[in-house]
Amino acid sequence: MATNITWHPNLTHNERKELTKQSGVTIWLTGLSASGKSTIACALEQYLLKNGVSAYRLDGDNIRFGLNKDLGFTEADRNENIRRISEVSKLFADSTAVAITSFISPYKADRDSARKLHEESNLPFVEVYVDVPLEIAEQRDPKGLYKKARQGIIKDFTGISAPYEAPEKPEIHLHTDKTTVEESANIIVEYLKSKKYI
Repeated sequence: MATNITWHPNLTHNERKELTKQSGVTIWLTGLSASGKSTIACALEQYLLKNGVSAYRLDGDNIRFGLNKDLGFTEADRNENIRRISEVSKLFADSTAVAITSFISPYKADRDSARKLHEESNLPFVEVYVDVPLEIAEQRDPKGLYKKARQGIIKDFTGISAPYEAPEKPEIHLHTDKTTVEESANIIVEYLKSKKYI
């Protein structure tokens, strides 16, 4: 724990909102590997940027290449991975950007902690459950991860040898075996508009 630190105040969140003409929000996409999270996140980010909304996508790959490259896939490392992402997404939301996170984030307690962190700073947090049947995710398997998990090459793989705790009351519940990427992204956009987040 750091001890000799002091918070350096600057602009308040409301002052930032006045200057940027945005309010800031975190969109937290969760679901099994190959459920479509990253693809939807990319489509959403592109839509927002093309429409003049400052947004940034954080996903498992780009974060593990840098910020979290020291973490593995044990339960403790997964918890720390999500803790760090929660803090980073909160900073983006506080800056008034739309933070789009795309992580399996399999544990309910970790997602609840991310939500609480935002709520304590009066920042909106939108949980999006990207739901797909396991058999469909396995059929997609773009990275060959399910195959490796079934072969025992990958240990602690969510949905196969590690648990996934589905959200109980997400703000948005997508069924990506029934909706296209564009339809899924549009559902999120319409929700954000309805709440006046964008």
